[in-house]
Parts: sequence; C-alpha cells; structure tokens
Amino acid sequence: MDWGTELWDQFEVIERHTQWGLDLLDRYVKFVKERTEVEQAYAKQLRNLVKKYLPKRPAKDDPESNQQQSFVQILQEVNDFAGQRELVAENLSVHVCLELAKYSQEMKQERKMHFQEGRRAQQQLESGFKQLENSKRKFERDCREAEKAAQTAERLDQDINATKADVEKAKQQAHLRSHMAEESKNEYAAQLQRFNRDQAHFYFSQMPQIFDKLQDMDERRATHLGAGYGLLSEAELQVLPIITKCLEGMKVAAAAVDSKNDSQVLIELNKSGFARPGDVEFEDFSQPMNRTHSDSSLGTPSDGRPELRGPGRSRAKRWPFGKKNKTVVTEDFSHLPPEQQRKRLQQQLEERNRELQKEIDQREALKKMKDVYEKTPQMGDPTSLEPQIVETLNNIERLKLEVQKYEAWLAEAESRVLSNRGDSLSRHTRPPDPPASAPPDSSSSSNSGSQENKESCEEPPLEEGQDTPIYTEFDEDFEESASPIGHCVAIYHFEGSSEGTISMAEGEDLSLMEEDKGDGWTRVRRKQGGEGYVPTSYLRVTLN
Repeated sequence: MDWGTELWDQFEVIERHTQWGLDLLDRYVKFVKERTEVEQAYAKQLRNLVKKYLPKRPAKDDPESNQQQSFVQILQEVNDFAGQRELVAENLSVHVCLELAKYSQEMKQERKMHFQEGRRAQQQLESGFKQLENSKRKFERDCREAEKAAQTAERLDQDINATKADVEKAKQQAHLRSHMAEESKNEYAAQLQRFNRDQAHFYFSQMPQIFDKLQDMDERRATHLGAGYGLLSEAELQVLPIITKCLEGMKVAAAAVDSKNDSQVLIELNKSGFARPGDVEFEDFSQPMNRTHSDSSLGTPSDGRPELRGPGRSRAKRWPFGKKNKTVVTEDFSHLPPEQQRKRLQQQLEERNRELQKEIDQREALKKMKDVYEKTPQMGDPTSLEPQIVETLNNIERLKLEVQKYEAWLAEAESRVLSNRGDSLSRHTRPPDPPASAPPDSSSSSNSGSQENKESCEEPPLEEGQDTPIYTEFDEDFEESASPIGHCVAIYHFEGSSEGTISMAEGEDLSLMEEDKGDGWTRVRRKQGGEGYVPTSYLRVTLN
C-alpha cells in the first residue's frame, strides 16, 4: 500500500504528517543535545570532585597504608568513569546531534521540493480547468446568439413588410452566428478533452508519484530516527566494558583494605627502636655516704657522671604524650630514633651505592671511547675525554668516602638498635630478675656453686643511646680450655653481632667455658663449634 493510491485525495493530511515527522526529528535532536550537556556537566563535576579529594602529595603525617592507596585508586577509577561519560557525550554529539540535524535539514529541503512540485501540477490543472470553463461559457454564449439570430431571420422572412435586403441580411447574420457557435463547440470539445487528459495524468500519475516520494522520504526519516534512538543506547554500550572495569577496580580497591597490614606499616614507619624506661629504683637518702645511683634515675647514669644530652645521645622518652621538642637535623640522622635512623641511613647508603655504580659504568664507557679514539683518530680527540674522566674519578672517590661514612654510621645505628632490643627484652620479656650480684671485686660469694647462683640471671649492661660497641673488652681469641666447666641452655635468642660475642638460638644446648665474672657476660661454646660471650641473663646454667 502506498500513499499515491490510498491517499490520493489527502494532500493536506500528508502535508501535516510529514511536518509532524520532521518536528519529531528536531525534538529528538534537541533532547540528545541537552542530554549531552548533562553528561558533560556530570563528567566535569566528577573530575572536580576527584581533583578536590585526590592528594597532590602525601602529607607528612599520613601513613602509607593500603587504606589511602585504595581511596586513591577509587578516585582514579571515578576519574576514568568521568572520562567515559565525556566519551558518551562526544559520541552523542557527533553521531546523533550533528548527523540528525544535518539530515533533518536535507529532509526539509526535499519535502519542500516535493510539495512545490505538487502545487505546480495542481496550479496547471486549475489553469486548464479555467480555460475549459471559459471555452464552455463562450460556446454557451455563441449558441444563444446563433439561436437568437436564427429566430430573427425567420421572423423577418415571414414579415410581409420586411424588405428583401433585410431578410438576406438577417439570414447572413444567423449563418455567421451558427458558424461561430460551431467553432466554439469544437474549441470547447478540444479543451474538455485536453483537461480530462491533464486531470487523469494529475490524479493517476503525477500526484501519486509525488505522494510516493513523500512516503519514501518519511519512511527514510523514520528509519534514521530509529537508528538515532539506537545510537543513544549504543553510546552507553560502547563504554559499558570500561565502566564495568572501573566498578571492578573499585571493588578490588575495597577488598585491598587490610587492617593488619596497615598496622604493621604504621609500626615499621614510626617505631623508634628505643627501649622502654626501666623501673625507678628507691634511693635511700637516709644513708648519704652509701647512696648509689640507680640505672633508671632520671638525668643521671648509674656511674654518677652527668648524662650527656646531644644529637648523638637519643634516649627513650619517659612520657609518651609529651610535647615534641624542636630537633636539629644532622647528617647522620642521629636526631631520629634509632630504628628510624637505621632506615634512613640504609636508604642513603643504597642511594650512594647506586650513584657509585653509575659513575663506575661511566668511567668504563669513557675508557672504551678513549681507546676507540686512540685507535681511530678521525672519530675524535682522545684528550677531549680527559676532563670527563678526571671528573668521574673524583666523583668515584667522593662517593666511596660517603659510602664508608654511611656504612660506619649504619653499623653504629644497628648496634644501638640491637642494644635497645636486648635491653627491652631483658626488662619486659623474661621473668623478674633476682637482686643484682655484687661487683667482681666484692667479697660476696657470687661465683659459688650453690643452686641459687647456678640459675641466677644477670641483666646485660645495655645503655640506651649507646654509641660505641659494648663488647670492646672481649678478646678476639679465646684460650683453649681442656674441658667445659658445665653446660647451659639458651632461654632466649641472641644475635651476636659485636666483636667477641656469639649468636645462639632459643633452647640451644651450650657448653659453659667460663662463668660470669660479675659483668653480666658468660663465655660459652656451641656444639657446632665457635666460642664467644652471651648475656648471662639469657642462660640457664648448670655447673659440673
């Protein structure tokens, strides 16, 4: 079914329908344009939101936790999501708004052309109908005039008073009018035949073709409009995989939050390495001559000398919630707690080693280049490389000195950390110590073979903030003993990293080679070989 056959007489209906279709196309284009503006505004607001909450640089006090990393990842995924909304807006603007708006203009021009063609055909038919009406009226008028002239001639012919000349004249006039009526009749018949032909062409050929063209135009418009409807969802489907990845990334970021790991990271980043303060001992001022200073007295060491306070004498703070004091930044990071100092020194040492290796590689490359220049002078002057070689050698020497310096500082920091760990372990992990034994030169029976002294524990003399190795009094070589004087079991693990000490594992059986002489250290021998000193408080001793 087509419009030319079924709607041959509904010109105005077709005109209104095609105009309605174009108006609908324009409304959809306007809707998509406003939808594009909404998407662009939405994407812009999302990007501004991400920019507002995305940290430009890590805050000094913010922990490097996976909570923060997950939040940053979520912000990045939201930013990518905003990018996909912008892509949707761009696709809608290009493939829907611009193309459909252009197509709408083409449809309007085509519709206008078809209706102009139909109106011209109708005007031609109306003009032919007017000519037919004119010829018809002329034929009618000429017939009346011819009949009137014939009646006049007949009347004069019967009138006896009329002259022969009047009768002849009337007959001639009647004959003339009759001839004119015949000509009008022939003209009217020809005009009628022509109009009928034009009318049949107009209703059966010309207008149906125009209506069919309008029908084809309207159907093409509807097809393009349906495709435009599909592009609205297609634009969403194109970005749906990436949006799904963004949402999955948010889920992964949420699942990556690990509270235990964050706690461990906080510990690793901020632990000071200081030992906890010991018990404050009672100082008996009622006997001023025999009063001794306790190891835990604030401000005064156990030997009675004034305590050194400086960048290199870091001590654990007794009051955890005290105010921070302004510290002077030093090159060896001694202003930091021991654990943090060790980490910073390790970082600096690794950085210097990388720079040193880079300079060494550059020196080798310059040497090879110099050899090439010497063998092939046309490639370059060997002497031109001398300044670079000299500069590289100077950098190597400088970096070697810095590496040695940082290695020394690192060894000292590690010794301090180990010392604080041993002190903290002896104070807070093992059972309470018995009263400290008398000094080696006292007359007490600290080395007797009683059961109390066999299982007594001496606390290692570890000082907080100690800078120099604590085992310098130990000899490097030990005299070979004929046989052990007893055996002992390690109660705790000990890492013998200083000169004269030896490592032992918790629960390890050791041979007792020399008893504690009052300094808190006992010489032992391991079954797999090797002798050294370990803290007496770390042992359970049994004499032979």
